Amino acid sequence: MTGVPAGRRARLRVMTQPEKYGDVWGQVYDELFSQVDINAVHLLEELSGPQRRMLELGVGTGRVALPLVRRGVQVTGIDESDVMVEKLRAKDGGDRIDVVMGDFAEVPVEGTFPLVFLGFNTLFCLLTQDRQVQCFQNVAEHLEPGGRFVLDCFVPDLERFDKYGTRVGLSNLGPDGSHSYELAIHHAAEQVIEVQNVRRLASGETVVLPLTIRYAWPSEMDLMARIAGLELEHRWDWYDRRPFTDKSEAHVSVYRKPR
Repeated sequence: MTGVPAGRRARLRVMTQPEKYGDVWGQVYDELFSQVDINAVHLLEELSGPQRRMLELGVGTGRVALPLVRRGVQVTGIDESDVMVEKLRAKDGGDRIDVVMGDFAEVPVEGTFPLVFLGFNTLFCLLTQDRQVQCFQNVAEHLEPGGRFVLDCFVPDLERFDKYGTRVGLSNLGPDGSHSYELAIHHAAEQVIEVQNVRRLASGETVVLPLTIRYAWPSEMDLMARIAGLELEHRWDWYDRRPFTDKSEAHVSVYRKPR
């Protein structure tokens, strides 16, 4: 699309339905994202409180939840992908996680929790600002007084796109022959990015993984939290609690519900 005048650029509309994201990515998710930062596990375990309980929105295949369960944290998860949850159930300890099938933005569970976690940019899978605000509000209703809502998200970097709002870029090149590249278009007015991830796996298989996100700036997320009655307690560059700066490419934000 590069070279096409912006005013005449065809607008891609491959909007990945949220309920389909997990079913598409779930087939290869564990191969692509098998590791979890131990610093994330330590922080979430600490914030799960004396009760050692937490709710994870978008629990997926259990990449974060299972290490916590093995450390004695009681995890309830929400997901709407049968493929993802089937993979979770097949893993050691997967049967110890109470999974509720449904839209994580609705937070369709009973009761309250000392900790709600939404990781790996998953907030951005909600494709409008209203939906993201709704998620914050529903989380607040399921937090105990003094409870925390923890998110990690990338900081938008619009310089990745050319003047037409498009991007073609190599994302990964592995020693085993695996590699990936990204075809993307940025709709600035909507803060929406539509992506086709083309990945050649170590097995030699090539897969095409569509993704649509609606990014939000950290300050915008702070306002969503305020609307929901939450207050920013901490913001770090990452789970090792290094300071968040102008150069940070991601952030871990901890919002607290007042007592």
